[in-house]
Amino acid sequence: MGELEDGETDHITTDSHDQKCALVRECTATEGLSGKDNLPSLNAVLKNPICKLYRFPTADNKWMRIREQMAETTLSFHVPKELINLHIKEDMRRNQELKDLGELAPHWDNMRKSVIAHCDQMLSMYQDTLVELGKHTGSSFKSSCSKGEKTLEFIPINLHLQRMHVHSPRLKGIVYSTAKFPKYDALYDVITVGAPAAHFQGFKNGGLRKLLSKFEAERRNTGYQCIYYSPENTAKAKEVLSNINHLQPLISSHADLLLNSASQHSPDSLKNSLKMLSEKTELFVHAFKDQLVRSALLALYTARPGCVLKKPAVPRNSAEEGDDLQHQDHPSQIKRQDSIPHHSEYDEEEWDRVWANVGKSLNCVIAMVDRLLERDNISNVKESENDPSAADCKVLHTGGDWYEQLYPLVITLKDCMGEVVTRAKQSMAFVLLQELACGLPQCLMLTLRRDIVFSQALAGLVCGFIIKLHTGLHEGFLQQLHTVGLLVQYEGLLSTYSEEAGMLEDMAVGISDLQKVMFKVIEAKSEDFLPVITGRREHYVIEVQLPAKMFELLPQEIKEGKLLRMYPVLFNVGINEQQTLAERFGDTTLQENINQENFELLKEYYKLFTEKMPPDCLPHFQEQNDLKGLLENLHQNIQAKKRKNVEIMWLAATICRKLNGVRFTCCKSAKDRTSMSVTLEQCSILRDEHQLHKDFFIRALDCMRREGCRIENVLKNVKCRKYAFNMIQLMAFPKYYRPPEGTYGKADT
Repeated sequence: MGELEDGETDHITTDSHDQKCALVRECTATEGLSGKDNLPSLNAVLKNPICKLYRFPTADNKWMRIREQMAETTLSFHVPKELINLHIKEDMRRNQELKDLGELAPHWDNMRKSVIAHCDQMLSMYQDTLVELGKHTGSSFKSSCSKGEKTLEFIPINLHLQRMHVHSPRLKGIVYSTAKFPKYDALYDVITVGAPAAHFQGFKNGGLRKLLSKFEAERRNTGYQCIYYSPENTAKAKEVLSNINHLQPLISSHADLLLNSASQHSPDSLKNSLKMLSEKTELFVHAFKDQLVRSALLALYTARPGCVLKKPAVPRNSAEEGDDLQHQDHPSQIKRQDSIPHHSEYDEEEWDRVWANVGKSLNCVIAMVDRLLERDNISNVKESENDPSAADCKVLHTGGDWYEQLYPLVITLKDCMGEVVTRAKQSMAFVLLQELACGLPQCLMLTLRRDIVFSQALAGLVCGFIIKLHTGLHEGFLQQLHTVGLLVQYEGLLSTYSEEAGMLEDMAVGISDLQKVMFKVIEAKSEDFLPVITGRREHYVIEVQLPAKMFELLPQEIKEGKLLRMYPVLFNVGINEQQTLAERFGDTTLQENINQENFELLKEYYKLFTEKMPPDCLPHFQEQNDLKGLLENLHQNIQAKKRKNVEIMWLAATICRKLNGVRFTCCKSAKDRTSMSVTLEQCSILRDEHQLHKDFFIRALDCMRREGCRIENVLKNVKCRKYAFNMIQLMAFPKYYRPPEGTYGKADT
């Protein structure tokens, strides 16, 4: 594919158009997805490719050749399994932290028992789901018919890579899109996937966007008499707990390395170990310099069975300290009538002394290391002077074994840190106890729904990132990747009517949540190239593995582990008959708000891009003024509120491609409307970028829809080669989104 046969002419006549403008042949699966650039790391995540070859005439009466490809991905199941595993570990740790709160007064203890009981139910549900997914070993595809299955609700629907490779007869071989050959050889990728949504949960009360907004409003309502902390403070509590769980083992590890260096009497190793220990301990100390920890410790103390306060329970300046008290029934004001003896008086400043001891302990360790190294230098000087008693002097001046000198100080540091950890964990767990208690069971059900939607969205994102990394290994893109980050643009084709409005609400939140995902590229140490996920619900890191040869091509910043940011944006335009109902009798505000909000995000990315990237970073035909004009045009179209304005889709996709972004196209099942959209996009690219003969645009479009990869996608999903449209429905569709006669007629699935 991509080369003329010997003796074959590249000129055509008008009469031969009809005979040759068609599907040339269907590729065999053995030809693979990556063609001549067959990469094990890419083939590890892409499965079951379907390839079709076409030949279409150009404006100057030559032939262009197109290779259309579609492949499943093992990430459809791998990413959700990794994610659910993380959720289970996070939730088990949270439940244990609630149990470790210690003795509580009856009111608070009953609250804790209720929360733990609900949390255990949710945890059991996640564990059961993981067991069920474990039965799908080797699976890489969830059909649209399975969208409502509970056991598969974390799995993305119909996730595929859709790829078009355009080859000109003027060039030999396959060349990826570059500034040198903008019009001749190019690779265009779109990830197609069903809109991330909780189909099994249903949309009777709307989707996440509406449900979260309603829940937050109710939380702030005085009807919830147990809420003492704002959402900002509960988020802060989760961050503090995460910092504890991350930093404590690191500090302990570096402390052990310091002792190991001391036992080996290695000055250089001792210096390096001390440097790492100091940096991590300082981060640890600063993590707790937050008024929330102090006020939560006080609130927790008042929740103990009987307490005596040495100082007023309500902080001196609760507005500044972020308590966000909602009403008078603060826990410190609840009267206790317990027969349990009172604890000793609470000293509000005790917390300051506790965490200050960590800093003091570290200073003692630093001072001892400095002293040991100084004495070592003195002994080395005496040795250099050939003093016969040099060995004795060394023992005398170092004061004996380094390990023995440092060991008690390191143990003191660990003990001080342990005391801080115990108190801080309990106080932050107490904050989260109240958050969970105030919204049972809605809070946990919303968490479940959000986890489901995010899992589907993340599987697609990881697939898109890996594909882009493999096809974008050129200097400009890699510089953009670590300097600015990656633009990820989602095209939604959902209506704002009935259930699809709920799907769109789910999708909007799921895509927005991808902002808390960062990527890290590492060198693969084995043949297992699947990505590894770490983190918690508020922050995830995806480690993508590359073979050594590819890893060496990366900039130093990426090789050193710099985290790479994602900038997800969503633009939605409903195109079906349900959108017609929404426009005439319903409400399109949801779509308008989403498009406007995401335009602002896109504008922010463009601003960052122009500030940080050099002017020549883009190919010459993608100049800054061109991008600026496209952005202005997109803004005008969003403001115009024109019915079924698919121009928004074209502009957003074009801007994404020009900014080296990752493209997604989604409808309910990624089967019918998505197929119309990606084939239209492919033919539009052939016309605008590769001089497809103007008289053959519609013929090429019909050919791809009738014979190409997307009709195969329909067959995979519903065992039938018919798009799920009827004639009445298609009357409501924009003209170029209608399939050719004979390719539609089956009910939607």
